[in-house]
Amino acid sequence: MMKKFGIIAAALTVALATGPVQAKVSEAEAAKLGTELTPLGGEKAANADGSIPAWTGGITSAPAGYTPGDFHPDPYAGEAPEFVITAANYQQYAGQLSEGLKKMFETYPDSFKLPVYKTHRSASNPQFVYDATKANATRATLLDDGNGMEGAAVGIPFPIPANGLEAIWNHIARYRGQAVQRNGGQAAVTAGGDYNVIGFDEQLLIQYSQQNATPESLLANNVLFMFKQKVTQPARLAGTALLVHETLDQVKEPRKAWTYNTGQRRVRLAPNIAYDTPGTAADGLRTTDDFDMFNGSPNRYNWELKGKQEMYVAYNNYKLHSDSVSYEDILKPNHVNPDITRWEKHRVWVVEATLKEGLRHIYQKRVFYIDEDSWQIQLADMYDNRGELYRVAVAYGVNYYEVPTQWSTLDVYHDLNSRRYLAIGLDNEEKMYDFSVQPKEAEFTPQALRREGMR
Repeated sequence: MMKKFGIIAAALTVALATGPVQAKVSEAEAAKLGTELTPLGGEKAANADGSIPAWTGGITSAPAGYTPGDFHPDPYAGEAPEFVITAANYQQYAGQLSEGLKKMFETYPDSFKLPVYKTHRSASNPQFVYDATKANATRATLLDDGNGMEGAAVGIPFPIPANGLEAIWNHIARYRGQAVQRNGGQAAVTAGGDYNVIGFDEQLLIQYSQQNATPESLLANNVLFMFKQKVTQPARLAGTALLVHETLDQVKEPRKAWTYNTGQRRVRLAPNIAYDTPGTAADGLRTTDDFDMFNGSPNRYNWELKGKQEMYVAYNNYKLHSDSVSYEDILKPNHVNPDITRWEKHRVWVVEATLKEGLRHIYQKRVFYIDEDSWQIQLADMYDNRGELYRVAVAYGVNYYEVPTQWSTLDVYHDLNSRRYLAIGLDNEEKMYDFSVQPKEAEFTPQALRREGMR
């Protein structure tokens, strides 16, 4: 049975029906943010046995010698695993493992393992994000059956969530800086360990997170973020490009997307870039709404907040993030190299999404495990229409401390049927993310997409 923890978890098993949901909390409840609760709504105190420490602010400054643009040195480099979970002993830790991780031990008993380290609650955001989160708590509401939101800007919209939809919107809207340029790629790895790297050049402009954003300006423009992606390798795909304008109220105006095809040299509207459409060059190993663990409209599912649970999740993965390891070091048969991963015990919100009657998606059910300190989805279990566990996704996180933000350095999607996996975010052999960029909205137009694709 799932344990439920803390100040606000006892009554949080609310499944959404229909109609707008009033999410505002009282001033008294909001006053707990930054006192009893962390500024983003996590439990500030340690757990009962101290294996999860109290949150004391996370990483608030970079290590000595770090310069933005460098790969992020490991602040915990001197630590060794406290123990290792393997197929031989995982039942001993079953209460703190997702169903997907248990299945990974059963599927790959000879190689899959979790090196478990001391827990560090390293997640942090700028003070203006904390201030905005506290303001959002008393004014944010869901719109149109949860398919949009209003009354929120910059910070977490629902830091004291009342239901699963609010929790998933917290993940969608979490702070990842105001803009980012990233170079890297993805690899679809065969059961035998073969792969080809697909290179990407990506830009993200997050209107929701701009320091001067207001709920009124966001609702008027109805844009959450703009995303542009260009394939850089292999040569046969180079120049293919994608542009997405993600809307805040997706009933008022659904997501807008365009693609540029090098063969046709034309930009085309792409209304199907959503839901379970296969992801770009992903060999069918992820859906469009798997990207970033979950993105897009939540309207095909009923969402239930199951409560909180102490679980082992991939956290502070600076070794996996390092430019001292190569793609060859990381990408092994069946799963990434477990010896360069780091797992810690953290409290997570558990959110279950069940496909609505009459709607279609290749996933009949999805279970998300969301970090209480950052609202980053750490793990996701996806079930097929027979109710069988189909895919398991893991987000290997670090704190990008020049921002600061807790975000994944690598997202990995395991297909249990084909015994293949997709690793997204490979950047160890590329430049580090640049969070200092200040792109203009004019760079995120169909015309700009065509120019980008032709370079």
